[in-house]
Amino acid sequence: MGHRKINAPKRGSLAYLPRGRASRSIGRIRYWPEVKEGPVLLGFAGYKAGMTYAIVVNNEPGSPNFGKEVVQPVTVIDAPPIYIAAFRAYIRDESGLKTLTEIWANPLPKDFERLITIPKKVSDEMIEEKLKRIEDSLNNIVEFRVLAATQPRLTSVPKKKPDLMEIKVGGGTLKEQFEYIKRILGKIVSVNEVFKEGQFVDVVAISKGKGFQGPVKRWGVRILQHKSRKTKRGVGTLGAWGLKRVIYTVPRAGQMGYHQRIEYNKRIIKIGNDGKEITPEGGFLHYGLVKGSYVMLSGSVPGPSKRLIRLRYPARPPKRIIETPPQITFISLESQQGV
Repeated sequence: MGHRKINAPKRGSLAYLPRGRASRSIGRIRYWPEVKEGPVLLGFAGYKAGMTYAIVVNNEPGSPNFGKEVVQPVTVIDAPPIYIAAFRAYIRDESGLKTLTEIWANPLPKDFERLITIPKKVSDEMIEEKLKRIEDSLNNIVEFRVLAATQPRLTSVPKKKPDLMEIKVGGGTLKEQFEYIKRILGKIVSVNEVFKEGQFVDVVAISKGKGFQGPVKRWGVRILQHKSRKTKRGVGTLGAWGLKRVIYTVPRAGQMGYHQRIEYNKRIIKIGNDGKEITPEGGFLHYGLVKGSYVMLSGSVPGPSKRLIRLRYPARPPKRIIETPPQITFISLESQQGV
């Protein structure tokens, strides 16, 4: 029997160059979609607990499995309420968005000392003055964003320092958004006030880091025969003779993993307030117990356990939206530790 040639495409996509490390472990959202309902926060955040599987009744019209029970892999995100620490009003000039002013909650929780230098206590008169300035400038303001902080003490993540991020407020008029922000400033917002079951969301996260890897693992190039010159796990050629440099499309060794990735249109299967409903016996591997509120998404999401996962209203939602959430008939709570 002769040697069978195996053909396979290169694993790495050139759409993701350069493959450098992400600057921080919190994903960065550069685009916020427009929404009709509102005013509402356009995003939320939680910590990845792990994966399990569920049996759900398929309610997608036109699907060959419509009305049938299907087994679905699901990811559980530990999502305690986020604390609204501040908000910013933005105006637009020739350079783009520019902060008009920002107002911080007064006083901030004690854990913020680990994160930032807490501003000195501001008088109520000064806050009222800033709010009046924003109200007078509503014609020039283009959007509002809040500075929201996670509460890792309510999770099984071994940290106390909150993660701070910016979330845009969408929906309604600017005046309605302003009233909404004033109402939630210095308070906590839970995930079921932002998203609902059955909704599609985009997932923004930093993928698992794999360090410096060679071209075989990083790009999926073929391993050369054992009699090849110099190396087996390298590239056969770096390019044409006449070129003075190696072009970027040649697969080379380098950083693999720990890159920002966005996964579009993940469906929320379930939102709950009691983590015991979905925590396997003995807890999730490398995470532990989900203690409070959580979000269960269909499929997988980037990153290892304990990594911060940001959720956003969908940037390009599917054309056919199913309003009702899928019916869950079973969630696997088997021990993941082989006990």
